[in-house]
Amino acid sequence: MKKFARMIVKHRKLVLLIGVLLMIPSLYGMTNTRVNYDLLTYLPEELDSMKGQEVVDKVFHKAATGLLIIEDMESKDVIKLKEKIDEVEGVEKTLWISDLMDITIPKEFLPSDIKDVFYSENSTLMMIEFTHEAASDETQTAIEDIRGIMNKQCFLSGMSAILRDTIKLADKETPIYVLLAVVLATIVLALTLESTIVPLIFLAAIGMAILYNFGTNIFLGEISYITKSLAAVLQLGVTMDFSIFLLHRYEDELKINSNKDEAMAVAITKTATSIAGSSLTTIAGFLALAVMKLGLGKDIGFVMAKGVFIGVLCTITILPALILTFNKVIHRFNHGTVLPSFNGTANFVTKHYKKFVVLFILLFIPFIYGKANTEVYYNLDESLPRNLDSIVALDKLKTGYDMTTTHMIVIDSQTPSYQAKEMLGEIEQLPGVQSVIGYDKLVGPAIPYEYVPDKLTDILEKDGHKLILVNSSFKAATDEQNRQLQDMNDIVKKYDENGMVTGEGALTKDLVELADVDFKNVSIASIAAVFAIILLVFGSVSIPIILVGTIELAIFINMGIPYFTNTTIPFVSSIVIGTIQLGATVDYAILLTTRFREEIRHGHDKFEAMRLSLLGSVRSIVTSALTFFGATVGVGFIADMEMIKSLTGMISRGAIISMFVIIFMLPALLLLFEGFIAKTSRKWRRN
Repeated sequence: MKKFARMIVKHRKLVLLIGVLLMIPSLYGMTNTRVNYDLLTYLPEELDSMKGQEVVDKVFHKAATGLLIIEDMESKDVIKLKEKIDEVEGVEKTLWISDLMDITIPKEFLPSDIKDVFYSENSTLMMIEFTHEAASDETQTAIEDIRGIMNKQCFLSGMSAILRDTIKLADKETPIYVLLAVVLATIVLALTLESTIVPLIFLAAIGMAILYNFGTNIFLGEISYITKSLAAVLQLGVTMDFSIFLLHRYEDELKINSNKDEAMAVAITKTATSIAGSSLTTIAGFLALAVMKLGLGKDIGFVMAKGVFIGVLCTITILPALILTFNKVIHRFNHGTVLPSFNGTANFVTKHYKKFVVLFILLFIPFIYGKANTEVYYNLDESLPRNLDSIVALDKLKTGYDMTTTHMIVIDSQTPSYQAKEMLGEIEQLPGVQSVIGYDKLVGPAIPYEYVPDKLTDILEKDGHKLILVNSSFKAATDEQNRQLQDMNDIVKKYDENGMVTGEGALTKDLVELADVDFKNVSIASIAAVFAIILLVFGSVSIPIILVGTIELAIFINMGIPYFTNTTIPFVSSIVIGTIQLGATVDYAILLTTRFREEIRHGHDKFEAMRLSLLGSVRSIVTSALTFFGATVGVGFIADMEMIKSLTGMISRGAIISMFVIIFMLPALLLLFEGFIAKTSRKWRRN
């Protein structure tokens, strides 16, 4: 490692040149990486709801369906609007009452089953089917074209429209997130470090690492919009530790070696060794998300693990080159720091360690309960602002047409008509079912078989499949909806064992069931991975238990607070927050414990060793935690997307909670169990 370090120092201009040149392909990769805005597509493909969705998409082209409410418009004008929409590129077809019967028939004389679907007081409903899937570029362009045709009397909703608004909102806000994170992180660093220039150098090196990370995402094919929104902010907050460690080590080496090149070479060597364990725990924490059955976990986990690895590489290559290049400027603009010496903190914690042990135990009780009882929501539309056009239209659908959720049922077209009618009749009797539309229901008293339009047949029966639409008054992800779906699935399987229930409700139900499993799997995997790495780094059985236990308390406090504040959090937060907080802040615990072991090996008794450890590490811990807090807290305040707001808000709060727990409670546990640690650790008291 020493040879590598000296090579970086000697060829620092070449390192910077290569670093700048690598930004070019990274920019290309970043701009050409596809972003997925539909979280339901991350469900496992083997689920019935996903199989059904594929049939609905490929055969009936209904996976991308728009629902257009038109208020106070005469039928002839609705027809003109319909014709214009039919001509939009990307629109497969539209369905309105005119496709079923003559519009001159007063709506009061229409069969109630049909009238309730297409009319509500002063409005009418038109269904728009798109040629391509909801998140495709073609469908999103079609949405914009349709909105260009619409007037103030029209309200377009459906998953495609909601995704369009999500895309526009995310594209508008993500650059603001990054800018705000950079500004607040710079302010924190300027206040906590002694140099005015160093924060800018840190951000330049980390900025290049973030760009490399986003550029290499092109090899993953696509990333989710949540990953796109959070990755830069998280990478900035998580990898800043490494930069701070390198700077502090470099400054220490300058005190004993006036040759700045040699001092940096030693700093690189020692920093690479010291951050190996902490970076591995962070990477392991993010990779633990890959055990999720929901593909979103792999998406966030791989991108962030890759980002941490790239951050480490940039810390020992680009950052040293920048520091040496601007060494004179760095030391010319030095100033004081707002951070105290923490001498009083070190003495207080050491003196009252038994009280902190008691507090540590007592805090577990309420926050374990709070964490277990925090309310979680799964409805993706709830994470969006209520004033978005698609959400306004969705609310009108819910109130005017009782279309809170629409289920789609796919059965074999060979199912006898009389059985299909019986099945539809049973489904209609289910609590919360508002209306059922199926080919076998429409053929008969409402519309004689010979008068069934070919367009309607094409919509409801095609390529060996029958499609049934069920409108439910129940909200997705509620207990009532899930019971309704279970009963509906039982009825469908009774008539066609290969029948499938899909749609937003069924997909969300599977999301709920998967999330419960994923939460447990991710927690176990992340704890096990971090535990194993700490065990290897320290050669100790007891230290991993103490360190992981300390961070778990911080996680319980963070995730229990929503219960006591009566706050409902998105399901993604409940799964990933613990892993992110564990992986990102266990570094602080490793830093303090490593310093404690060093002081013990220097011959100090445990109390003096802990006092010196706190004096030597608290400043780095506070600087790192405040920077992580600064990089994320601003996003939590300004984000309009509730999912992003919740995630960043909890991450920023978790950084501060972990900081306090590690500074005040970890020392107490290390002091209490120091004798046990010595017996269960390799070479604890001797170098």
